Amino acid sequence: MSSPTTPHHVVTKREGIPLGRIAGVPVYLAYSWFVIAAITVVFYGPVVIDLFPGIGNWGYLVGLAIALLLAVSVLIHELAHALSARAFGWPSEKIVLNLWGGHTQFENFTASPGRSVTVALAGPASNFVIAGVMWAILSTHTLTGVPAMLADILRLANLVIGIFNVLPGMPLDGGRLVESAVWKATGSQDKGTIAAGWSGRIIVVALVIWFIVVPFLQGQLPNLMYTVITVLVCGFLWMSASSSIHHAKLRSRLYLVTAAGLAEPAVGVPNTATVADVLAIAPAGSPAVVIFGPDGRPQGVVDSGATASVPPEAATTTPVTAVAHALAAGAYVPEWSKGQELIQYLARLEGGEYAVVDHNGIVTGLLRQEAVVTAITGKEARRSGRP
Repeated sequence: MSSPTTPHHVVTKREGIPLGRIAGVPVYLAYSWFVIAAITVVFYGPVVIDLFPGIGNWGYLVGLAIALLLAVSVLIHELAHALSARAFGWPSEKIVLNLWGGHTQFENFTASPGRSVTVALAGPASNFVIAGVMWAILSTHTLTGVPAMLADILRLANLVIGIFNVLPGMPLDGGRLVESAVWKATGSQDKGTIAAGWSGRIIVVALVIWFIVVPFLQGQLPNLMYTVITVLVCGFLWMSASSSIHHAKLRSRLYLVTAAGLAEPAVGVPNTATVADVLAIAPAGSPAVVIFGPDGRPQGVVDSGATASVPPEAATTTPVTAVAHALAAGAYVPEWSKGQELIQYLARLEGGEYAVVDHNGIVTGLLRQEAVVTAITGKEARRSGRP
């Protein structure tokens, strides 16, 4: 599976074992891979011993070989994603082999429906090629015993992996087909992602019905191994599909996130001003008042409640800093900031308030975190307490 919209993230040794680079792409083996490897050994070990009684406990070593061959198949699948993406100038950040098979994570790039489908389907295509090669080798009847069994398992596994990954739903590669079709028809990638996410959910329901519900209705006890695998795989698919839908909905609202559009009106006063100066500008607590230092940089926000509590006779002698709370360091943004760039910048700042300034550095507004969250999610954000 490919992850072209995943945010940049650096894999550390604590998250996986670095296996080096292939074609310049870093490859990591996640610790969760050992779980599926253990399941494979436990499942296939006894099968091998039954098929080849003389092999004894070496059958479990053959089970490990099967796990490694499957990992290689997944690696080839992910390399196909990475190399096809490179043809379009998309850099691959990493390949990770994990419990669910693996994924290729790309750095930021500009996609199109056609290119997205090409990169997505390159993975399953590689599995079909492997299955075809194994079928050709087996057709020569030159392999016997354990090697023939390994080749047959590799053929069947790659065929299943290829078919499974072209199912039309996120997060499977076939989900890019749905995404791209809707994207092409509507001009919106986010609408395509949402449609593909719902397709993924439908696939999950269909798999559960096929492997668990149908056998039960037929009076059969579902195979324990198939049931466990179905639950694990379907749980992962459902969460991933839901995540795709959620993030697409958030991205579709990014156009609403603009510093100028979300900020409330504000004026700036020097930190040498008094409460009387503030009352002259904002007698009823509006507009918001931001104080700035000698260098012109915003330093804090005046608390209208604290300002109103100052006795009239003390207004001219009470400094504005006595009725203000500090802004976090660097908590100011240009009024033309918007979208993902604005969100990423705010995520690096502490606090929940940010002064908005124009091209001349003059304060024009006050942006609150709740307003940004509401614009992105469409839901009222819970107002946090101020220091």
